Amino acid sequence: MATSYTKQEQVMFDKVIDGFDDLLVISKGFESYQPLSAQEQVSALDKFWVPAPMIGASYDGFDQSANFDGLTQLNVPASVGFHKSIPKTLSSKNLRNTYAMDQFGRAAKQKLASDVNLACFNTAALYGSVVSKRTGAATGYDDVADLDNRFTRIGMPHDGRKAFYSPSVMNAMAGNLASRSEDTARSKDAYERALIRSDIAGFEVFKNDQEILLAAAGGGATTVNGANQRTVPAATLTSAGLTENKDNRYTDLVITATTYANIKVGDALTIAGVNEVHLITKQNTGFLKTFRVIDKPAGNTIRVYPAIIDAAEGSIGSKEYANVSATPANGATITWLNTANAALNPFFCKESMILIPGSFTVTNGDGWSVMQAQTDLGVGITYTRQGSINDLSCKVRWDIDFGTAILNPEMAGVQLFNQT
Repeated sequence: MATSYTKQEQVMFDKVIDGFDDLLVISKGFESYQPLSAQEQVSALDKFWVPAPMIGASYDGFDQSANFDGLTQLNVPASVGFHKSIPKTLSSKNLRNTYAMDQFGRAAKQKLASDVNLACFNTAALYGSVVSKRTGAATGYDDVADLDNRFTRIGMPHDGRKAFYSPSVMNAMAGNLASRSEDTARSKDAYERALIRSDIAGFEVFKNDQEILLAAAGGGATTVNGANQRTVPAATLTSAGLTENKDNRYTDLVITATTYANIKVGDALTIAGVNEVHLITKQNTGFLKTFRVIDKPAGNTIRVYPAIIDAAEGSIGSKEYANVSATPANGATITWLNTANAALNPFFCKESMILIPGSFTVTNGDGWSVMQAQTDLGVGITYTRQGSINDLSCKVRWDIDFGTAILNPEMAGVQLFNQT
């Protein structure tokens, strides 16, 4: 079947596919996850459950008769929630213009790649629960080392750690390195390109191509309203006779806030008396657990990541997945950590973040012409063209379909600078 595309369009399409993955700065740090076939995704309405990392518990002594229980395999809901499109109308004159078509393809590639990067960025930066609050400006090694401290003391894996810094922060870090009296390729790169590309304190460090701000928290004086607010881990829940998977990543926390209406997604907090524990040994680290607001499901209630899970609740699931030293006491003070407007700098363990390629079907012969390809990361890119005999113009569009998810909020977080 003869192609209905001009040579200029075919060259443009090949260039877009060839360079698309190179622009996915943060997205390349995510695991590409394709759990279902296209037909299965249709049946599931592009929604599915992904297994979360499992944590075990150990007990003292020979007599373990009271400790036998089934596996508490937790699952996380995920979906293909993004469809991005770039539509244009091209005249027959445009189609012969090699330069214009090349520019059109370049612009489409940049925007669609930016859409994927932004979705990945927001997933890590707004939902990662580990918060590194820095009172001063970025300096370099000590800042990244603080990320290592926060991950290592709660038992996070050492492999696959990645940190992404905003341009202003990376430039400050690179300036610190460039000013040193060392004649190294790393120092030269920092001086010439304001860029650090190396492992620092166990993290692969990258410059993000966006400066996205988190505004200062506006909740005012806030306290916990009600004792023993917690989540009890369970693989499933049953309601009205229906059993389904349970999302164990969050706790809905009832609070009393001066200006509840001003609390927003992304706000970071600690709760008095609620310390973090090492997720494997369950030892109290002596540091307050950090949380993020991810939703406001009801009046005077905030949904926080991660879930508040304490071993004292007593169930096997709580003992295995305990992440705090105690549940919040009634009246416990909530301290907001994002006290000044600042750029978000996400960091995470790769295994906790997934990029989900979506799918949809358009075929040649249905009234349009179609070119499709898949990048190395699995993201499908579709270029569709439909002509009009009225004025010899044609409508064209670029389309991508994808989703993102965070499997464990405690394996991701954000660093904020210049916080009072």
